[in-house]
Amino acid sequence: MRFIPTKVHGILDYIVGVALIAAPWVFGFASVGGAAVVIPIVLGVGLIVYSLFTKYEWGPFGFIPMPVHLVFDVAASLFLALSPWLFGFSTEAPNVWLPHVVVGAAVIVVVLFSQPQPAGSRVRVATA
Repeated sequence: MRFIPTKVHGILDYIVGVALIAAPWVFGFASVGGAAVVIPIVLGVGLIVYSLFTKYEWGPFGFIPMPVHLVFDVAASLFLALSPWLFGFSTEAPNVWLPHVVVGAAVIVVVLFSQPQPAGSRVRVATA
């Protein structure tokens, strides 16, 4: 059941984007450097950019269909969640790798429950 409207999903996109950019400092792993720091920042900026270009309530330049946006979300989230093992920082302290895994998994859950189209653009079936 997809109960998260695109209007709410859009707000979450911008909040998560900013949170990913700030994560190295918020969780205290900025000094680790390398992929552990660069990946959330790049994915946060990317999320904000492709959200600006998504066809939903919070996309002022909307031309990316919402289903494509959701695919981007899943791909980026899987990459984020697996990045500690892909880039070898899974042996660091939990404050380094755990935010990557938790945020990646949480975004995938949000995608699973997000509606694939804005409310105004859904096809309505007439009943007789």
